[in-house]
Amino acid sequence: MAENQNIEYKSSWHDDHLKWVCGFANAAGGTIFLGKNDKGEVVGISDHK
Repeated sequence: MAENQNIEYKSSWHDDHLKWVCGFANAAGGTIFLGKNDKGEVVGISDHK
């Protein structure tokens, strides 16, 4: 699943990501996946399978 208008990947949480939350809330909605890089791969966990 690639990033698009309704999907955003973030490798970790930062308070400046609240702008994405507000953007999704003011648009058609969306999903923010924490712990994934821009390619959709899991990051930050060594044994995630």
